[in-house]
Amino acid sequence: MLCSQGSNAMLKIVSSLFIMILFVYSGSTYAQQVNHKEANMTATGSFEVNIEPQRDTEAPAGRMILHKTYSGDLVGSGIGQMLSKRVEGGAAAYAAIEEFSGSVSGKQGTFTLIHSGFMSPQEQTLTIYVLPGSGTGELAGLSGTLDIIQEDGKHNYVFHFEL
Repeated sequence: MLCSQGSNAMLKIVSSLFIMILFVYSGSTYAQQVNHKEANMTATGSFEVNIEPQRDTEAPAGRMILHKTYSGDLVGSGIGQMLSKRVEGGAAAYAAIEEFSGSVSGKQGTFTLIHSGFMSPQEQTLTIYVLPGSGTGELAGLSGTLDIIQEDGKHNYVFHFEL
């Protein structure tokens, strides 16, 4: 009986040590993963865009192919498709999917941007974000949003991201 009680006590000590080691190890692994991601970074620059209207005569919206060339902190190209609709009174909406290929602050890869915009005489909104899980290469795990600033006929961007 003494031997059995001693074995149970030893088993409890070993189990407790194992759980503590597992907890410490998993916590440090999680901290390494969290600390590995660079947070709240900003990239700026400009882009040129070429829009090719497509002839979809039966569709209720216009469809265009987008070709972009990025410079600045984003260096590369974007290709995508855009759908747009304008109605009497000035309201309009657009949605686009764009595939970027190149580098972000020197890191190479690709990712997908999702565009959604609306405007009326009273208001306008534009949201562009990285499709979660779309980053490849050194851009795997990328997340963020992109703002477009149009000034004097030029397109500039501010890209807020985490990698």
